[in-house]
Formats: sequence, structure tokens, C-alpha cells
Amino acid sequence: MAADRRSVLLVTHASRPDAQALAAEVAQALSRSSVDVRVCDDDGLAEAQGDWSVVAADEGAADGTELVVVLGGDGTILRGAERARHGDVPLLGVNLGHVGFLAEAEREAVDDVVRAIVERQWHVEERTALDIAVLVGGALVHRTWALNEASLEKAARERMVEVVVEIDGRPLSRWGCDGVVCATPTGSTAYAFSAGGPVVWPEVEALLVVPISAHALFARPLVVSPRSVIALELPDASSSVVMWADGRRAVELPPRARVEVRRSAQPVRLARLSHAPFTDRLVAKFSLPVDGWRGRR
Repeated sequence: MAADRRSVLLVTHASRPDAQALAAEVAQALSRSSVDVRVCDDDGLAEAQGDWSVVAADEGAADGTELVVVLGGDGTILRGAERARHGDVPLLGVNLGHVGFLAEAEREAVDDVVRAIVERQWHVEERTALDIAVLVGGALVHRTWALNEASLEKAARERMVEVVVEIDGRPLSRWGCDGVVCATPTGSTAYAFSAGGPVVWPEVEALLVVPISAHALFARPLVVSPRSVIALELPDASSSVVMWADGRRAVELPPRARVEVRRSAQPVRLARLSHAPFTDRLVAKFSLPVDGWRGRR
């Protein structure tokens, strides 16, 4: 690969033949326009023939590329976000799933996506990410990050989780619940939304705390400062509890564990092809009824 050649990292759903076929088409089109394509060796594409080179699936997979291009649903896009964040490059998603809130384009517009990549017709939007720390006895035992949310959940269906919620170093409440979701504005349309949290526009600087099926007099979703530190503490004899980051990375929590969630110093960078307002995206993704609107077009 010549030093002055452009390159992208391509990520897709490893077990979907339609996604792999589309990836081959995209890679061929980009290669014809002198844009080299990489795929990771843990991806289903690594075993297939295509106009790409195979690289190790490590933190440096996207180093030196200008984009991480993802073909898939939100789960695949979150996997691509891990590669993009490590390489500090923008992420561009093409939706092959259902809702695809993180995607910038649909399958039918893939030719336009390729053209935009070749012509560098995109702008970058920075999204808040979370820094997540797990402490036991004051000692750090695990650290990770999330684009959408950190969720603390019960592992056994028949047992509730007892959680003491702390905001900015002060106790707020103790909840008996199925779990707690700490989300970014980007994640407000994901798990937090399903748990009854509010939809927050991406440019709003805030963090969300949403209890899941809490048995408590005060158990409303909370919107706190982006500078706040959210802490979730387990009692001495807690039942089996798991902490998930973006539904992809999990760690079991022992009794007396403490999970601290704060805004990360490193955002996730999304590549956008248009300047369409978030309201339009919300209407389109949720098929919201807007018949009868008489506002300005």
C-alpha cells in the first residue's frame, strides 16, 4: 500500500451473506477510486475474496485510516465504534438492520455513500461518550467506556438489585429495581428509551440516569450535568449483578462494588453526510405521525 494512498476500515455483520456481498461491492467501488479498504481478521470478510487487505483485530486496526465504514445495524455500528475510537477516526454507518439510529444512510443509498467517501463530502459530529470505572474497596478493578450507556442489571430474574444512587458525591436514593441505565444523549434513544427515559437531542450536554422497574416512591429518570459523576453502589450482600457497556462488554460485580460513570474526555466522532435536523431523524426512525403539520416547509 503506497504511503500517499487513502484508506478506510470496513466493518460488517460477520454472519450475514447480504452484508458481506454489499461489503464486496463497496470495497470494489472504493478501490476503483484509489481508496484502499482494510478488514479485520476477526471479521467474516477476512475469509472471503474481496478488494481489501486484512489487518489484526486490535486497537490499531483503524490507525492511519480516514474513516471506519460500517454496514449493519446498531450492534455492528457499536462494534465499529470501538475500532473508530481507538484510532480517533470518524465512523460512518450504513443501516442494514431495523431502526439504525446510529447509521447515517440506508442500504438503498449506498452508492451515494461511496461517492461521498471518494469526494470527502462529509462533516464530523462529536458525540459524548462515557468513562466507566468499577471499584471494590476503593481499588479500581475494571475500566471501560460506552457510546450509548452503562447499565447495571440483575443476573437472576427472580431477584431485584439493591442500588444506592449517588450524584456528585452525595447520596440520592436507594432503589430496589431490575437495574439502572446511565446514558449519553446518543444513548437516550436506545436502552434508556426502552426503560422510560427521555429523548435528548445529541447536541445537549447532559447525562441520564434511568431506573429499570424500580420499587420506590422516587424513581424518576434524571437528567444531570455533563460534569456530574454518577455512582451506583451495591450493598454488602447484593445478589448477582452485571455491568454492561453498550450491551457488548460485561463484568460481574461483587457485593460492595461501586460503579462510577462520568463523561469521557474522548468523544466518538460520527461522519455525517447531511445537516438534517435530529427531529427529522427521530420522525423517520420511529415512524412518528406528523400528518396535519402546517408549519413552514
